[in-house]
Amino acid sequence: MPAPALPIDGTSWPASMDALIAAPAHHTLLFEDADVRVLETRIRPGERTPVHTHRWPSVLSILSWSPFIRRDADGVTQLDTRGSTTAPPQALYSPPLGPHTLENVGDREIRVISVELKRTPA
Repeated sequence: MPAPALPIDGTSWPASMDALIAAPAHHTLLFEDADVRVLETRIRPGERTPVHTHRWPSVLSILSWSPFIRRDADGVTQLDTRGSTTAPPQALYSPPLGPHTLENVGDREIRVISVELKRTPA
C-alpha cells in the first residue's frame, strides 16, 4: 500500500512531533541556521524510534546502512528494505516525512547525516 500524500512543507505537523523532540535518543543536531538544519541519525540494531516527523525535505548522506522497516503512526508498514537486492545509495533526496517510526531489523547501525532544507516564507 503506498504512503498517503504528505503536505508539501510539513507545517501541519505539531512541533512536538519533530525528530529532535519526539525521538531525541536517535537524532542529534549538528548545525542549524535560517536556511538549513543538519541532523545525525543513529539507530542501533534492534532499536525502533518513537513516532516522529521530518518537517522539511532533506538530502541524506548514508554513513552506514542496515535493513529497516518504516511504519506510519498507526503501525502500517510504509517501507521494508529486508528483501532489497540493490546496494543502498550513498546519498539521496527525501521529501518531508509525516509521523513514522523506523526499526533497524539488521545487524549494523543505521547512521545518516540529514541536511534539511528549510523553506522560509517570501
